[in-house]
Amino acid sequence: MELDWFKDLSSLAETGNFSRAAERNNISQSAFSRRIQVLEAWVGTPLIDRTKQPATLTDAGSQMLEAGMQAISRIETEREQVRALIAKPDKYVVTFATQHSIGWRFYPTWLQAFENAFSAIISRLRADDLPNCTDALKKEQVDFVIAYQSDFSKSIEDFPSLESLEIGTDMLVPVCKATPVGAPMFDVDDTTVSSIPYLQFGASAPIGRHVEPLLRDRGIHERLSVVYENSMAGALRVRARDGDGVAWLPKSLVQPDLDAGLLALSGQSNWNINLQIRIHRTTRNTNDLTRKIWTFLALREGVPLVS
Repeated sequence: MELDWFKDLSSLAETGNFSRAAERNNISQSAFSRRIQVLEAWVGTPLIDRTKQPATLTDAGSQMLEAGMQAISRIETEREQVRALIAKPDKYVVTFATQHSIGWRFYPTWLQAFENAFSAIISRLRADDLPNCTDALKKEQVDFVIAYQSDFSKSIEDFPSLESLEIGTDMLVPVCKATPVGAPMFDVDDTTVSSIPYLQFGASAPIGRHVEPLLRDRGIHERLSVVYENSMAGALRVRARDGDGVAWLPKSLVQPDLDAGLLALSGQSNWNINLQIRIHRTTRNTNDLTRKIWTFLALREGVPLVS
């Protein structure tokens, strides 16, 4: 598997035409088509619906494209950070770990605002499942972990030497595909509907711990029919945009889709779940720079850098 294959897939998604996508990527159409076919063979399922003109991505194609472009972005960022570290070997690299959905939207904006207010730092991001982030923090493999917290669930369970600060807010909102007039395809407030297709976070996804208590309290589980399950918010977002059901997703993640009319809110505001975004550290693993960062954030707590 080569990362350039995902760039090919992106060009095809944008143009809807094999010859134009091949021309954009400066290769022959036959070579371009072979690369798409090899990528499909590697994934194990068609990624392109070739029965339509213009050609469109299948559900699997959309999911793999988003994952592939995230991987490319992370690798290119890591390359730049490595180059910066080589150029300045005396500089400490601050390592952040985040849940995937935080790393996708909130973190880049927050880091830019933080550096504007504090000073530029050399940093590295590890976007991973929260249990892996927590384990890395305990093993002192990362300096900070950023995670969600709500009234329903803590972000990280307490352990000796753990400290935490609030650095932002978000909310989980129920969303689904929008109709041509902008209404939701599925309305969780419509009690006359006996079954609503539900796009659910997997049992291993900590973000689901913020959603399930609300659903139990409201007694809506019997009306929700699970049609798809995934631990990745991005995968649920793709399914929601395709009209497969309702998902509770971070508003920061889906706001562009709401603005573009691709998604619509599936219920009133009482279905929203307020989230704190908290940064964590262990006092066993500090140095002069990370202590200065923590002191700065502690003084700013309650005045988030990102509104």
